[in-house]
Amino acid sequence: PAEGKLVIPGGIDTHTHLQFPKNGITSVDDFAQGTKAAAAGGTTMIVDCVLDSSDCSLIESYDKWRGMADDAVVGDYALNVAITKWDNKVKIDMEKLVHQRGVNAFLVFMSYKDKWQLTDSELYQAFCHMRDLGALALVHAENGDVIKQGEDEMIKQGVIGPEGHEMSRPEEVEAEAVQRAITIADQANCPLYVVRVMSKGSADVIAECRKKGYVVFGEPIAASLGTDGTQYWNTKWREAAAHVTSPPLRPDPTTPGYLMDLLANGDLQVTGSAHCAWTTGQRAAGEHDFTKIPHGVNGIEERMSIVWENGVATGKMDENTFVAV
Repeated sequence: PAEGKLVIPGGIDTHTHLQFPKNGITSVDDFAQGTKAAAAGGTTMIVDCVLDSSDCSLIESYDKWRGMADDAVVGDYALNVAITKWDNKVKIDMEKLVHQRGVNAFLVFMSYKDKWQLTDSELYQAFCHMRDLGALALVHAENGDVIKQGEDEMIKQGVIGPEGHEMSRPEEVEAEAVQRAITIADQANCPLYVVRVMSKGSADVIAECRKKGYVVFGEPIAASLGTDGTQYWNTKWREAAAHVTSPPLRPDPTTPGYLMDLLANGDLQVTGSAHCAWTTGQRAAGEHDFTKIPHGVNGIEERMSIVWENGVATGKMDENTFVAV
């Protein structure tokens, strides 16, 4: 019986990477285990990302993800599709995905240089195409060129541990890319959704731009709302490496509370988990070089309880806002 209790709808996790293949390994939670964990935490629907590093077309990659998920999931799910290069074939495949597969959102990267990163001109063309298709543009916003220089400099100086991850991609590099993404999307007249808001700086950029009338939405994740990046300096390598994600968690310990404030007052809009879990053994590929640690943290099960404990229980947001985010 629900007497004296609150009845709330199932949660929607806007950002997951289940069964994610990368560099010959696959993230540890598949669609069955991941959606079971989500359901245990109150989440009944996930939005996973088709992000394929193989030479498959976008259509083939989408169908591959459907094949992995359809018979495995225990809840509802949807897919958005990552655009990791830009050419005419990609444009045509995007049209087919929208009109024949029902895809309505595409993710682009401003980082992961020489792998997934698009140039500013490619971003502009992609945003224009998404606008014409009526699709939402999702962006992973970090300055990939500066990050590559930072990573090389850290390794050169002998900083090889997980702390080098945060040091090579500081908060300003995230905030600059968020500002640039919003500017490019605005020039293209395309609504923009910023995934993985991890810092005060990037959150402030989104909040200020929304006040000026820009159509932009911000997504903090369970990890950025629940903890900080001081763990990168943990003397136990496995503990430090377990927190490696991108953009990184920020060492400023007031960051989670600050992001929760902005989520509560509407300056940030929704929460995902960006769940992409790796074992310690898988992360050990980067034991002597932080750039080889696979990026990603958990959160698919914990997301709703983190927002409740740090948002509702602290008096920052009411129950209706909790349901909305």
